[in-house]
Amino acid sequence: MINGGEPFFIGGGKNGVLLIHGFTGLPVELLLLGECLNRAGFTVLCPRLAGHGVDENNLMRTNKDDWFNSVLDGFAILRGACDTIFAVGHSMGGLLTLKLSTEREVAKIVTLAAPIFIDEGLGLKNLPPREFCGNACIVQPRRKLDNVPQAANEVYKKTPLVSVHELLDLIDDVKNLLPQINTPILIMHGEEDHTAQPRSARFIMDNVGAKAKQIVTVPNSGHLLPLAEERDFVFETVLHFLRG
Repeated sequence: MINGGEPFFIGGGKNGVLLIHGFTGLPVELLLLGECLNRAGFTVLCPRLAGHGVDENNLMRTNKDDWFNSVLDGFAILRGACDTIFAVGHSMGGLLTLKLSTEREVAKIVTLAAPIFIDEGLGLKNLPPREFCGNACIVQPRRKLDNVPQAANEVYKKTPLVSVHELLDLIDDVKNLLPQINTPILIMHGEEDHTAQPRSARFIMDNVGAKAKQIVTVPNSGHLLPLAEERDFVFETVLHFLRG
């Protein structure tokens, strides 16, 4: 297992927060947010999504349903410890958070840089059809972030193309689910996000069924909101929303 791929649980009060990491991501990427929420009295659980935290070979053997089942397992564990559950998801974890709210009783949800539209610079127009992907992978850029847990810089060396197709299928699923979502929602997105286009946030805002909904943009941050230099603002905004 990649260092930082381990799930984490931090015991607190009877209000629990389920944290959900992103595509090819690791639980450790949400550790700083989890510690912040725990200091405020929340019990926090961040599960490892199926196929993640190991290598590309493990990832390509899983699909969007496996990833969502990991979220359901995490919810069941947290439900056993807490009376009220909130859910916060980063990137693809935001999509899974949205879907979770249609199947389980979640008090409030937060999406951080949830991708409805993928930045064109990532080259999706060149993605081969699923049947031609086989075991093909693309090389992941290395990460060199400062002032974060060192393990947060441990990322996959490669991303399977079949897994990218699964992500795109999940996006389509969530688009169709948005009108069914009535849970109060906070939508956060970095204005400098070059992975998930910032207009993704507006799409969620305009199409989600919830009456209690708000967007907060983070001016100088990119896709990694839980690790960005402006993360204190992100954490404070999330905490204020969950407590409100």
